[in-house]
This record gives sequence, C-alpha cells and structure tokens, in this order.
Amino acid sequence: MCCALMESALHPQQMKNQLHDFMLKVQQLCQHLQIDLSPFLLDHIALRINDWSLAEAAHQAWLAQGSVVSEAEIHGRPIIVFSLSQPLRSQGWSIDCLELPYPAKGKVYPQQGWEHVEFVVPSLAESAEAYQQDILRQFPSLAKQWQQLTELGIKTKLSSPQGKGERLSNPTLAFKWQGVCIKLHPHRLMSIIQSEC
Repeated sequence: MCCALMESALHPQQMKNQLHDFMLKVQQLCQHLQIDLSPFLLDHIALRINDWSLAEAAHQAWLAQGSVVSEAEIHGRPIIVFSLSQPLRSQGWSIDCLELPYPAKGKVYPQQGWEHVEFVVPSLAESAEAYQQDILRQFPSLAKQWQQLTELGIKTKLSSPQGKGERLSNPTLAFKWQGVCIKLHPHRLMSIIQSEC
C-alpha cells in the first residue's frame, strides 16, 4: 500500500514536500480576499483522497508522524484527526494537527493532496450566517468586495459540520480558489473534539 501512496504522490514525505507550494497559494488567496490571517491560529490542514484504500494507506502512514486524537463520523464517513509529533512548518506557520477525511460516496475531487487549511477566528456566533456577518465586521476590506468574489473566481460556502456527540457548534466560512481552500471557524478543532460526549 505504501507503493500506491508513493505512485499517487500522497505519501507523508511527498505531502511535506508539496506543503510550501500549497501554503504559497493559501497566501495568494488571502491577498485576493484582502484578509490578514497572520494574527490567528492556523488550526489544522486537511488532505483529500478519492480512493478508500489509499485513504486507509495514508491513515496508516501518518500514524508514524503522530497519534490519532479523533475518529469521528461526519456525513457518513470517517474523519481522522492526527496530532503531529513534529509540526509541519511553512511560510511562518506551524501546523500540529492533520485532518484526513475518508472519501465520501459518489464524490470525486479534481485533485488529491492538500485541500484546505482552517484558521480560528474567534466569535460568539453560533450559526454559520451569524459567523459570516461577524467575519465581515472583523474584515471590512473583505466586506467591501464580498459581491465581487465570484468575479475573482472565489467560491464561498457556509456550513456547520458536526460529528456525533459534539456539543460545541463550530460554524464555518470557506473560500475556494484554484484548488486551495481556506476555512474560518470560531473554535479550535481540539476544543470540538474535547466537547464530544
């Protein structure tokens, strides 16, 4: 299975080698959005894999890089969260948490590999809509150009993903552009995991 990961360029070492380019695109997206996320915590990074057996192989391979802190089921598939022994570092960021969602039935991503990063932008909002309004208040330059994001090729999405037993709501605002996604939410992933019954 390690060979299949290598052939798909999804082995942990290959993913680490691709991190710099991915984080450069994250910074470019921040520039397009006119938001400075440097004061905020980069909570975690997520992989996207289309094949179940490759996801299983990646799951096993990343165990050598850290430990599993959560195996929640969200939207009918496992989402594995690793606490990394050695944080991933790029562009001044230190990332100590990795999210590995198993593939969703019938959903195929255009590319496999790094898919998104999630930043904690604190808020008291409990719904996705209220969180979006709070974000627009915190980032007035983003609010000014909100209606033009589609013209810039940036897609937005509001969601409130919740795993079984999670008591803490974590509304999410996502921005997608050219194969990279930034998600903003008010609480750390580890806080959500700790809220599980």
